[in-house]
Amino acid sequence: MPTPPALADLEGRLGAILADHAACEGPLLPILHAVQAEWGHVPQEALPIIAGALNISRAELHGVVSFYHDFREAPAGRHMLKVCRAEACQARGGRAVEDAARARLGIDWHETTATGGMTLEPVYCLGLCATGPAVMLDGRVVARVDEARLDALLAEVEA
Repeated sequence: MPTPPALADLEGRLGAILADHAACEGPLLPILHAVQAEWGHVPQEALPIIAGALNISRAELHGVVSFYHDFREAPAGRHMLKVCRAEACQARGGRAVEDAARARLGIDWHETTATGGMTLEPVYCLGLCATGPAVMLDGRVVARVDEARLDALLAEVEA
């Protein structure tokens, strides 16, 4: 799990990210994606620097970061479990998978386990509507998930 950057390191690398996107039209989202790729989240210390560079208010920047669920204020866990909450997966038993994931991990949506091992995120379509419920574990999409299959997936990454 990435650690919070030291301010000098953050300023140096953030300056490079801002410079890389200086010629872009509408650079805010690409900058935020690059920042999150660098540190695993969007550090609070980066916000005033980004806002100043783009000549936008910190409130406007906060609105963008908080609107898009993929941007995190804290680093994610070593593993990421995304559970589809779209209607098709719900109709095929997705609610039980959601409840089981939260119960097994002892966390709620957008949270990370105390050990830093797993972050739980909702998603609203993984494209497996006919074979739901679906989850994505560390980028791997899995169909026809029930509680037993969820337990097996979680056991794979706990080892």
